[in-house]
Amino acid sequence: MTYTPFSMTSVNLRVTNHKEEPLSQISLSLITLLIEVLGPNEILPHHKRNYNMAASTNMWWLYIWTFITMAFAKQKPVTVSLDAKWSSTPLLLEASEYIAGESREKFWEFVDSVSTLTPEQIQSDTAQSNYHLIQKYAGKVLSPLHIRLMRFSLSLRSFSPAIENFQQMSKEEPAPEDCDMFVSINGEKICDISKIDDVIKTAANKPKSSVYKFDHVYPGTGNKNMVAVLYGELGKPGFTELHEKLKSLSKQNEVTYVLRHFVKNPSEERTRLSGYGVELAIKSTEYKAKDDTKIEGEGTSTEEEDQLDDVVQGFDFAKLKELYPEQKADLKKLRSHLVASSSELAALKVWELQDLSYQTAQKVLSADRDDQITLLQDLSQNFPSKTRSLSKVGVKSEVRNEINQNRKNFEELNIGTGESAMFLNGIPVEMEIYDIYTLLDLMKSEARIMEGLFSMGFKGADLEKFMRLDFGGDSKEFALDIRHTAIQFLNDLENDKKYKNWPSSVQDILRPTFPGMLRHVAKNFFHLVFFVDPTRQTDIELIKMAEAFLVHSAPIRLSVVFVVNFDLEADPHEDASIAISRAFDYIRQEHDFPKALSFVTDIYEKAKGEEITAKLVLKEFKKKYADADMKEVFGKDYDEYDILRRAAKDYVEKSGLGNFPQVLLNGNPLKKSFLTEDTFEEGVVSQIMAQTPDIQKAVYQGNLHDYMNVLEYLMEKEHVLPRLNSRVLSPPKQTLDFTTTVDDSLSLDSFYQKSSGEITAIMARDMKYLTRKDEESLFPVTIWVVCDVETPEGRELLYSAIKQLKHSYDMRLGIIFNHDSVLSSDLSITKAVYTALQTLSNNHAKSLITKLIKEENVADLKFGVKKIQDLEVHGMDMDAYMKALEKQTTDFLNHHGIFVRTVLGWGESDRGLIANGKVCGPLDEAESFTAEDVDLLSKVEYQNVARNIKTQMMLMKIDGNRGSELVMKISSLLSSKTSNTERKDLSGLKDMHSAVKLPASPDSPAYQIEAVLDPVSQEAQKITPMIKVLREVANVDVKIYMNCRDKISEMPVKTYYRYVLEPDLVFKPDGSLTSGPVAKFTDLPQKSILTMGVNPPESWLVESVKAAHDLDNLLLEEVESGVTAEFALEYILIEGHCSDTTSGQPPRGLQFTLGTNASNPLVDTIVMANLGYFQLKANPGVWFLQLREGRSKDIYNIVGHEMTDTPVGSDDVVVAINSFKSKIIRVKVEKKKDKIMEQLLKDEDDEKSIWDSISSSFKPKEETEGKVLNIFSLASGHMYERLMRIMMLSVLKHTKSQVKFWFLKNYLSPSFKDFIPKMAKEYGFEYELVQYKWPRWLNQQKEKQRVMWGYKILFLDVLFPLDVKKIIFVDADQVVRTDLQELNDLDLEGAPYGYTPFCSSRREMDGFRFWRSGYWASHLAGREYHISALYVVDLKKFRRIAAGDRLRGQYQGLSQDPNSLSNLDQDLPNNMIHQVAIKSLPQDWLWCETWCSDESKKTAKTIDLCNNPLTKEPKLKAALRILPEWKEYDYEVKVLWDKVYKTNTRLQVEYEPPNIDEKKIGSKLHLHDEL
Repeated sequence: MTYTPFSMTSVNLRVTNHKEEPLSQISLSLITLLIEVLGPNEILPHHKRNYNMAASTNMWWLYIWTFITMAFAKQKPVTVSLDAKWSSTPLLLEASEYIAGESREKFWEFVDSVSTLTPEQIQSDTAQSNYHLIQKYAGKVLSPLHIRLMRFSLSLRSFSPAIENFQQMSKEEPAPEDCDMFVSINGEKICDISKIDDVIKTAANKPKSSVYKFDHVYPGTGNKNMVAVLYGELGKPGFTELHEKLKSLSKQNEVTYVLRHFVKNPSEERTRLSGYGVELAIKSTEYKAKDDTKIEGEGTSTEEEDQLDDVVQGFDFAKLKELYPEQKADLKKLRSHLVASSSELAALKVWELQDLSYQTAQKVLSADRDDQITLLQDLSQNFPSKTRSLSKVGVKSEVRNEINQNRKNFEELNIGTGESAMFLNGIPVEMEIYDIYTLLDLMKSEARIMEGLFSMGFKGADLEKFMRLDFGGDSKEFALDIRHTAIQFLNDLENDKKYKNWPSSVQDILRPTFPGMLRHVAKNFFHLVFFVDPTRQTDIELIKMAEAFLVHSAPIRLSVVFVVNFDLEADPHEDASIAISRAFDYIRQEHDFPKALSFVTDIYEKAKGEEITAKLVLKEFKKKYADADMKEVFGKDYDEYDILRRAAKDYVEKSGLGNFPQVLLNGNPLKKSFLTEDTFEEGVVSQIMAQTPDIQKAVYQGNLHDYMNVLEYLMEKEHVLPRLNSRVLSPPKQTLDFTTTVDDSLSLDSFYQKSSGEITAIMARDMKYLTRKDEESLFPVTIWVVCDVETPEGRELLYSAIKQLKHSYDMRLGIIFNHDSVLSSDLSITKAVYTALQTLSNNHAKSLITKLIKEENVADLKFGVKKIQDLEVHGMDMDAYMKALEKQTTDFLNHHGIFVRTVLGWGESDRGLIANGKVCGPLDEAESFTAEDVDLLSKVEYQNVARNIKTQMMLMKIDGNRGSELVMKISSLLSSKTSNTERKDLSGLKDMHSAVKLPASPDSPAYQIEAVLDPVSQEAQKITPMIKVLREVANVDVKIYMNCRDKISEMPVKTYYRYVLEPDLVFKPDGSLTSGPVAKFTDLPQKSILTMGVNPPESWLVESVKAAHDLDNLLLEEVESGVTAEFALEYILIEGHCSDTTSGQPPRGLQFTLGTNASNPLVDTIVMANLGYFQLKANPGVWFLQLREGRSKDIYNIVGHEMTDTPVGSDDVVVAINSFKSKIIRVKVEKKKDKIMEQLLKDEDDEKSIWDSISSSFKPKEETEGKVLNIFSLASGHMYERLMRIMMLSVLKHTKSQVKFWFLKNYLSPSFKDFIPKMAKEYGFEYELVQYKWPRWLNQQKEKQRVMWGYKILFLDVLFPLDVKKIIFVDADQVVRTDLQELNDLDLEGAPYGYTPFCSSRREMDGFRFWRSGYWASHLAGREYHISALYVVDLKKFRRIAAGDRLRGQYQGLSQDPNSLSNLDQDLPNNMIHQVAIKSLPQDWLWCETWCSDESKKTAKTIDLCNNPLTKEPKLKAALRILPEWKEYDYEVKVLWDKVYKTNTRLQVEYEPPNIDEKKIGSKLHLHDEL
């Protein structure tokens, strides 16, 4: 559409349509709408219309004209899609993976169920009917909510990487020919089902195949040494037969059956992805033309008058106002409509910007409830085009006031003004961390709890209360009483001389100190007790830490208890641990404790990491204490120096401590994660900080005085117990699922057909309980004792539980009988106990069972000395009991046995307890579990979980047995929460006027999504569409609180945004799948330049693969019909952190490789010093991480790793990529013993002698010509890529060296990536595309230009391989006039890099030289400020001095301030000039017209096309004017381009074509000019 501003005395209506389409093709609905709006009387027949008409009729034509122009103007959409690089995976397999994530049992149930169908039934006529079939069969094992979440995950293709992972694994075991699926038995592959039995016999001697954590292993014991892997596709012919065969073999314990998905004929289509954002940013003008003056006040009617003084969409309103003054109101309406509907951007005054956030909120809140979320999405995602209309919205005072009142509450949630946050069921969803895949996982874990509570009858607010219960907020950790002979302290802060100068009053604990600092007070406030084995390597490090604390006078009282061989018959001459214990005991008795500890650590020095032997201990002891009687000290029959060992044995047995090493602080066990060399000090300090407030409170309140013994005071606290069972305090490895509901008619006899959930539900329903008293009450702790009462161990456990029950008001006790079917027994005790439970009252049953399980009674009953009648309890009906006992069968034992085997997975006669569904066991064979342990188990459960649930029950007036049942079930359910994040309570926020409220349906469990949003923010652009889709996915209650900013002085959002997300798969009318979700932009401004950016999840590396247009500079008025861009997920990132166990520091410069098998590395990486961080690029599959051949492998060994997928028993470091989520691993390395002093990054020049240096100076020229010149550059957008190709040509034309270009791949266009291999072949250079994902822990930049600046300087040490010694960065818009080998060989005089200083010879630019005054002048202190357009880096020196780590550290600090580092790539190295030296290159290395005089151009070695703030001359125009050779380079590249692609770009050049020989160009590619 073309039109120009006009006025009218008569309206000359002309519409110019580019395609000359007749007006009759304009949508009739528009005309109809106009008739309805204006009325039929305003419409005149065209043949009677007089264009010199009345004003009202003219206005009607203005409206018509407006709608017509709009109809033609908005037909240029921008469409973006993103595909994975692997084939689209079958939805049936993806659904099975979703089900596997919920339950292994349900997965196999689903596989069995689908296997009963014929392949013809599964492969339905259409994709849509196949989709319905999947949902139907998934519905047999999943709840309705999970079906909805599964559909969402299929829309996201969440489990496609899992299928592709298995597909890649199958390539490592190639399928036999002509096999659609096959079985690999210990590596031997077959697809003939009849040969499986034969292969099992032959494969017995082969090493078993690896089984991974993510593998689908058929439940049951199986044969662990014979692994049969079925590579097949569920639903395809032949699958069912192989599946049934391997199932049968597994049940017979012949094989371990593993199922891996294998698609014989993958789809030709790629997997279409969603869950990412696309932005179109308005490209900012580099220099602002003028400042807007701020106007005070809210605006007046005068401003309204001024509204009709401008031109909008071709209408001159000043002239129209003059001609038609009586139509002013209509003109204002027309102008408002034109502005609102126009997509072209209008500059707003500063005063118009001030309230935009409030105005946008008001616009949304004024809409109908059903439209609010859609409107908010539209306004936030298309904000730049909405600003003019939004600036006219009036804000209601009650809305503004309520938003301002909520600010204080926002601050309590750590949300500042204008900041955004999102909460799912109160759990903070950090948008910087969470992607939609992580959020879906959170929703799945919450679904189980929500559905469980809903099934128990809780809805709405009641359900939400349980979801948000805070567990452990007020709970006191249990402590162990440490007053015992075994615990002898090494030091005494109150009496030892070394602490005599410290303040010694308890009041000194109240003194303020810096955070993290310990108060040095000569009082024994903190007692640290180590329980360690002196010969175990992990414990040795802790003993060394104890000595370090002692030597450095930490304000802690220390004790070391040796947990050694406690067999009193063991010989100290044979057992090193006993030898050390005896030696320690002797030295502490005859000398002192510090010397005793010093002796032990000296032993470690002598051993030098080798195994410690008794011989070594005795030898060292004899050397140091020659006067000692060796027989007395180490004699087996002497016990004078065996006091501590015997005391330790007694303490360990009585205290219940286990799982050593253990370290207690004032009796509180430290977490296991703190018992490492790296984390120990941090753990101790944090525990001291946690305990200090309680001690301060006691002192402040006068409960703790100077004359009191602090240890005695601490040990008398309620939470201090004489026994702490480590098993009880460890998190449960299994929690029962009580959420399944069963019909009352379902009996135990139908167990064999039931799921584990149903078995558990029936057990809970039919369980009979013992309690302290007969009356019915709410018991918050339900304990099930699993035991075999025919064994002494089983009876002992049950006796302990009943003994504790008699003292507990909070506990009820049930019994699960787990008898040993092999032992011959009449089961008389078992039946007697079971009958008592079933038939007797509580007190009678409790008393009789107590008698029945006493060992003396069992013996008497066994030998006939007593009969059961002799154990009669006063008041019971013995006759009725005996009749019931005679009738009692043993059927219940089968039922209980199936529960134990199926649900618990325990063996026969295994013992243990289940407290509110948390499984504690099975206990070890000789492990005792006393009444004190049962008490602890009950207390832990009550304090941590059950107490809060009981309180809630009491508030709901739920009591008695129902209350007890619900507490048990809810406690079990809530304990299975995967998120331990504190749930935030937003109920204090006001929501009457300023919140969007979208209620959920009360008929099903509902998620609570609460968002705090600034409606004009980038966060709103992403969060709003996410919430909108989630409301379609599940039942969601939404509240969005507006958190508006006021006094906005610049445009708050300068991007158009789309978040690509669909709630479900979309099908065409014919039942086939659509191509998939895309980002689509319409109604974009035609005259603004837009820059496209894709915002994928953090772990994705995405590249553009197809785009005809320049995505960096989109100008839609130059586009014919629209823009289409296709992107691909190139890699999924593996991130990691590495540390050297020897030094505790990251091994900077260490290299890792990653390959699909141990012998085939494909990618490599370098470890940073910052957090020991590294990253590797991968795709779905199983990957092997190794040290790279060379110095890394020569010096280091990998000694540990976490969060990997390494199979049990394997020495490899295996990482599997089987999801779209981030994979973060931890690796520990250690120097080899003979390489302890070796440095990883060594400077070879340091080892050269002066003769080496002199001799290299006299080498003939031909010996130095084989050097490789490494050039690094980056560009984004077609123009800069054009300039970069010219730069490359200028480099090549001036050197004889072999050149290798290194390009940052992240922002290159598809056309550049396609052309560069052809150019490389033609001109004989090498190239490599490098990429690095900006680490998540490093402060992110938002603008693309600043991100690219960051890549120029922040990752130089990790972008290039270690064998690249030097790299030269050359800006894309530069032309080289000399051999860059000269710069490469330049002596940098010890600096890691060299930059050229800014020229100072063009005097008219002095006003722009900001570094001459202020901060920069004082910071540089006379040094030059350097330009970053050209620099050379000595990478070896750069890495050796950790320059990259220092630069990143400084950047992290400075970049928190958005106003710092204006020119990031220049400011950062100049700011760091004192820490990382810069070699100032001679001035002629870089000439730039903006800063350098014309005279200096003659000697310029490179010329850069700098921006000129005075002239703002375009790059291409400047290039043609400044560089005579530029057009020759440009034309030469265009000739090659045209020959490669059969185009005619050289006919479109901006200059007269130079006279060059075109025939020679492209000769090496064997191309011919066809122009």
